[in-house]
Amino acid sequence: MKLKTDVTINGKLYPQGKEVPWLMIYPFFMVHMLAFGSSGFFMAYSDDGPPILFLYLHGGIAITAYLAFYRQYFGRDEIRWMFINAALGLIGITVEIDWLLSLYGRTVDSYPIYVHVIPFLYYILYTFLLRQAVLDLTRSRDNEARRKRVEQVYVVGSLVVYLGIYLFG
Repeated sequence: MKLKTDVTINGKLYPQGKEVPWLMIYPFFMVHMLAFGSSGFFMAYSDDGPPILFLYLHGGIAITAYLAFYRQYFGRDEIRWMFINAALGLIGITVEIDWLLSLYGRTVDSYPIYVHVIPFLYYILYTFLLRQAVLDLTRSRDNEARRKRVEQVYVVGSLVVYLGIYLFG
């Protein structure tokens, strides 16, 4: 992946445009975001969760930090597309969150909309990171033809997962 801005990783400066190995980025963010995203999910949907202000502060600070890192690593245009795709995929996100909640005997409708903001934002950030990892792992980021094929497979795969959960979950 080529950096969009100068970044220091483990004390080493990587200038804008420099190629950074994906192993330095994705494992850390995937594990870190899974931990924070899970805590945000459980705080939002637990019966005796924290006050909504704490949920927004806890999640909001982390999400703001992730967005800053994403801007450094992926650039403003990719972040813009992340939110465009999230808006388009809102139904898919709702279906998956609803399925996860069903494991605990609840549904999305069991909670007011404002409770879903933090878990939904974590989901958006996580799936964005997953897509970026797929582009880099398949070495399709800089190969337009391969990138289009990989993105098509990614979209179809996501729709199959959403449809499967919706119909059978």
